[in-house]
Amino acid sequence: MNAPEHCGHKPIIQVKDYNAIDAQYMAKTDVKALSIGIAQYDSDEISLKVWRHNGKKWSRQSEEIPLHRNIDLNILLLGALMTDLDSGYPKTNLREEVINSDGVQKIKEYFIKNENFLKPRLELLRDKLNEFLGR
Repeated sequence: MNAPEHCGHKPIIQVKDYNAIDAQYMAKTDVKALSIGIAQYDSDEISLKVWRHNGKKWSRQSEEIPLHRNIDLNILLLGALMTDLDSGYPKTNLREEVINSDGVQKIKEYFIKNENFLKPRLELLRDKLNEFLGR
């Protein structure tokens, strides 16, 4: 399914039929497309959008996120996977703090359980960052 072009967010580049590649949720997700485009909240901003469709219409639960927040969420994920509870120091410059020590292990276990979906995406992210940053 194509990302809609009649909504507030105006797609420039899309990933259509995202439900076919949505990792462990493929073929059983309401996420039908991803896009990068003109933000609905400010036509001078670029944003990313997760397009959800309930089978009849585009969902109001579709999420639009500014680029820097998406990058920060990826940094937070990696920081969580590398967290050493004994050190007491955050792994990134986001100043994250552990508010549930038991949950840190759950995050790591979730990654291990879903590594076959997540690791290839992280490797692609690494490769694209290296290519973009000139390494």
